[in-house]
Amino acid sequence: MALGPVLVVGLDPLKIPGWDPEPVVAAIARGQGRFAEHGIEADLCLVVPDESAEAAIVAALTRREYVCVVVGGGIRKHEPLLPLFEKVVNLVRQHAPGAAIAFNSSPDDTADAALRWLPGDSRERGGH
Repeated sequence: MALGPVLVVGLDPLKIPGWDPEPVVAAIARGQGRFAEHGIEADLCLVVPDESAEAAIVAALTRREYVCVVVGGGIRKHEPLLPLFEKVVNLVRQHAPGAAIAFNSSPDDTADAALRWLPGDSRERGGH
C-alpha cells in the first residue's frame, strides 16, 4: 500500500539564473527515486522565487490532501528568501492544515524528512 501523499516544495533549479542546475536536478531525481523505493506517493512543486510562487504553491497544496509537506533547503537556507519561506509555511497551514511540515537537508534526503512524519514506524520501510 502506498504511503502519503507527500508534497515537496522547492526552488526550480532550471529557472534560477547564474549557476549550473544539473547537480540539483540529479539530486532531486535521486530524492524522488527514494520516495518510490519506500512506496511513498510524492508530488513536486518547484517554484521561482517571484510573484508566481504563491499561486503555484496554493495550486499544488489544493490539488489533493497531503499527509506531509516537505519544504526544501533552497527556500529555507538562503536568507534573502526568508519571506518566501515564511509564506510557504503559512500557505501549508492555511491550505493543508492536516499535513505535517518537514524539512530536508538536501534533495537526496527528502524522503527521509517525510518518513519522520508519516504514519507508522519508518524503520519498517527501511528508514533511519
